Amino acid sequence: MSRPSLLTVTELFKPITWFPPMWAFACGVVASGVAMDGRWGLALIGIALAGPLVCATSQAVNDWFDRHVDAINEPHRPIPSGRMPGRWGLYLAVIWTAISLAVATLLGPWGFGAAALGLLLAWAYSAPPVRLKQNGWWGNAACGISYEGIAWITGAAVMAGGSMPHGESLALAALYSAATHGIMTLNDFKAVQGDRQMGVRSLPVQLGVDRAARVACWVMVVPQWVVIALLIQWQRPWHALAVAALLLAQVFLMRRFVQDPTARALWYSGFGVPLLVAGMMVSAFALRSITQGLAP
Repeated sequence: MSRPSLLTVTELFKPITWFPPMWAFACGVVASGVAMDGRWGLALIGIALAGPLVCATSQAVNDWFDRHVDAINEPHRPIPSGRMPGRWGLYLAVIWTAISLAVATLLGPWGFGAAALGLLLAWAYSAPPVRLKQNGWWGNAACGISYEGIAWITGAAVMAGGSMPHGESLALAALYSAATHGIMTLNDFKAVQGDRQMGVRSLPVQLGVDRAARVACWVMVVPQWVVIALLIQWQRPWHALAVAALLLAQVFLMRRFVQDPTARALWYSGFGVPLLVAGMMVSAFALRSITQGLAP
């Protein structure tokens, strides 16, 4: 059996998708308030685990079990195009799962447990019989929890020597996980035709394109409102103002996005989503200042 080229393998793993969990892990590291002295190695291992390993695994798993849908929506992808021959897509998903678990042992019980949970969600998202992505509500929730919540909490816990992150950090991790549900919906607008044919009940399929776009926007906006309120309560008004400014810019872009969701989902992902994730880091630095006992 012929083997795929390195370029094809890289395309299967989709490096562009690694950023969200790597960023969330970094936010957890910052929010922990722990000095980086002597811990840079742990942080770098955690970031690599979140992106090039666990997230890359999830992409391989998804492409293998979505190969029939992709043949309709995106036939140029490695598996439906034939550039990833035979069952190599599945083999790589299994191999990368094993490598991810092996690397996760370097981060102690918290790191290993988080990686195992993230990988379990990755397989449950795409693989039958569970296949959470069959329903957009459940599938997008699994991605939000894995990409943002687990990554954030793991970064904070690993830096704190395996201690449970403080309540403020857990709250922000949960809120940004919820907001990510809306981000994941943006990815579904390009695949409506194939999803309908293959019975995948994404939110644009269930609710219709226009309504799903509005729901996605509200799901992104409301958690950020709560973040702003919490930052004010925690006496971090300047951080709250920064997050509010970033949210206002998102709302301005959303008004254009909802006018033509199918054509502008990718556009909004490129310009609106970075504003949301920038707010994540602002919030993480607010927590860092609280943890370190600095003045507001």
